[in-house]
Amino acid sequence: MTGPPRLREAFGTPDSKGRYVRRLFSTIANRYDLITVLLSYGQDRRWKRRLVSLVPARPDLHVLDLACGTGDIAYALHDRAARVVGLDITPRMVELARAKSTSRPPGRPQFIVGDMMSLPFEAASFDVVTTGYGIRNVPRIAPALAEIHRVLRPGGTLLSLDFNRPGNPIVRSIYLTYLTVVGSALGLILHSDPDTYRYIPESIRRYPGAEGVCAIACEQAFARCEYFPVLGGLMAIHRAVK
Repeated sequence: MTGPPRLREAFGTPDSKGRYVRRLFSTIANRYDLITVLLSYGQDRRWKRRLVSLVPARPDLHVLDLACGTGDIAYALHDRAARVVGLDITPRMVELARAKSTSRPPGRPQFIVGDMMSLPFEAASFDVVTTGYGIRNVPRIAPALAEIHRVLRPGGTLLSLDFNRPGNPIVRSIYLTYLTVVGSALGLILHSDPDTYRYIPESIRRYPGAEGVCAIACEQAFARCEYFPVLGGLMAIHRAVK
């Protein structure tokens, strides 16, 4: 099963996927917080809290949050770490994340525009790297994981929350159909374009799934990788250690 022609074209090459993702997230940035709530029936923040709970609370901890969006994970990490940097490729997402700091205490996270495929940091700069829905959206997963590995300190940890690709074909079909129908309706209502959120199920169809991501992480020199099923395995949290 494949998506609409525009999405098939978007996934044609890594470069075309990268361009499409940039345009897409620029389009949806102002409604990003709303759509994550609607698509998850309000569970998104609970999943993110679970991700953050896996980060040790240490006063010297340096954390990088990739594909930070409007900053939910980065702000949640703030109480657990000495330094938190949020990075996103979409300038509008970074603007919205920074704007949330007006209601936060001093010492807030730093937010910058940047590309997960080419991180603007020296090697071994961070103890932990987190990302919510980031790995699935990069043009190529292996180079992105290699970059994350590079900026982690020895023994450092990657924690990633994302959709999973269920192995059972019946479950997978129901899951993707749900995301397509609901995403189409929300895209039509919010953007007058039903294809807007059809990107999500299309990206899941082409995603290697939780086990596949772990295999790629190990290929990129992570010492070990495991994942925790979320929502009965429809979502997953990865933990990979350098």
